Amino acid sequence: MFGSKKKRKAELLENHHKIKKETFYFDKIVRYFSGSDHTGFLQLISDKTCQDLDLDEVFMFVDRTVSKVGQQYLYHTLRTIPADRKRSDRLETLISFFNNNTEQKASLLWQMDKLNNNEAYYITSLFQDDHIRKPSWFWIIQLLSLVSVVSILLSYFFPQLVIGLIVMLTINYIIHYWNKKNLYQYGGSIPQLLLLKQVAKDILKAKVPVEEDQVVRQAIKTIDSIGYRMSFFKIEARVQSDIGMVVEYLLEMIKALLLIEPLLLFSVLKQLDTKRKQIHQVYQLVGEVDAAIAIAALRQQLPYCTQPTFTSEKKYLSAKDLYHPLLVDFIPNSIALHGKSALLTGSNMSGKTTFIRTIGINAIVAQTLNTCFAQEFVLSPLRIQTAIRIADDLMSDKSYYFEEVLTIRQMLEESRSGTQNLFLLDELFKGTNTVERIAAGKSVLSYLNQQDNIVLMATHDLELADYLEETYNLYHFTEVVADETILFDYKIKAGNLKATNAIRILALNNYPQEVVNEALQLSAQISKSKGVKKEVPSGLK
Repeated sequence: MFGSKKKRKAELLENHHKIKKETFYFDKIVRYFSGSDHTGFLQLISDKTCQDLDLDEVFMFVDRTVSKVGQQYLYHTLRTIPADRKRSDRLETLISFFNNNTEQKASLLWQMDKLNNNEAYYITSLFQDDHIRKPSWFWIIQLLSLVSVVSILLSYFFPQLVIGLIVMLTINYIIHYWNKKNLYQYGGSIPQLLLLKQVAKDILKAKVPVEEDQVVRQAIKTIDSIGYRMSFFKIEARVQSDIGMVVEYLLEMIKALLLIEPLLLFSVLKQLDTKRKQIHQVYQLVGEVDAAIAIAALRQQLPYCTQPTFTSEKKYLSAKDLYHPLLVDFIPNSIALHGKSALLTGSNMSGKTTFIRTIGINAIVAQTLNTCFAQEFVLSPLRIQTAIRIADDLMSDKSYYFEEVLTIRQMLEESRSGTQNLFLLDELFKGTNTVERIAAGKSVLSYLNQQDNIVLMATHDLELADYLEETYNLYHFTEVVADETILFDYKIKAGNLKATNAIRILALNNYPQEVVNEALQLSAQISKSKGVKKEVPSGLK
């Protein structure tokens, strides 16, 4: 037993930093985040932004937690930007402790591994959800149980009462199995709560620097006060897995005759209902410790990373050697914005949208996990708003353009909130004609750029640069066509894009020559009519 425990500790210590290969049940992982009180945060990362930035995939990469509690807490952390630095300070204190106390870390990983059962996802229901209420006729259950106990005692003296007990057993069986559905809802979460409480005790015993540890100790003590009642559920789960059919049937008959399960269940639920705050405090303790160990493990596995630097300067964002965490062969990029926003031009697949997502992801993890995928990352506290993936809403009969209009309108409203925002956009008004798209796009970008907001916009509309060069820094991504091959370097470059290769790419993909030639002629005519000096793509001169 001791050997297997030591072996498991060593396995957890060696492997907990690796990317998980297990299935991610997001419907369960999000339970804590969805049911939490979100008041007091600077921002909740919206589902829209989560989708635009592939934040679920980022979470799957970041997650090195051992317990389901820690996994839920880490997800909640990633989706909530706090209004101050207190949470990040606690995180760094915990990370420093575990970096210097490997033995305590190994021991706690082993303890928290006990909460790796999927049933642990439902601990949140004990302090977030409404509990089942006693039926109005619950007094009948109490009466029948009392009558059964009295009948058993008297049957020793009056054997004829055994017939009455058989009748009672039949009636009580109906109630017993009516209650099975209620019991099933808590048959996993309550035993997991007992494990959670024990893990919390082990954390305190290990002298982990926990803020308000006396509050947590009192919360554990409060839960302990009903521990003997909750132990029934733990015993029940163990019995069902360890004993044979005959013994299990006899046990069921006794529980049914005395109506033990409904009496205990509703008694425990009544106690739990008054202890939601204490359960939440213990849950947060375990979740925060597991998440801190996970983030420390993540940092050790990254090619490089940094803690963000926060500045009081407004409209400021600077990144050195920034990279996207989901790209294995990433190309790092740097950018510095001070008092201006950024307009990025470039062809498809050149990297501009990925760069915008990279900025957004790092702006989020900087403020939630206190970790950045960069050599340096400096920013002022801000909220992240995105309009990258927009699709038709067929169920609501909304076109792509109308969906885009609604999304941008919300951004315009947020821009006046008084809080600094980071707006990330990939194209604007793709669902309309070129003239109106450019006109509306310029107006929207100028409006969003007011106050202390920062805007990063990726576009194919090179004309926008002419209208925005006073208030936006201009950058571009480009490809090189050489030897009948398209090459991308994915490096951000200063200035507006001068040469485009869209028509050249058509030629490389064996479009009919007459199509390519006509496209070139029309492109030159349109550019001339607009007064734009058009560079001829390499290979088509």
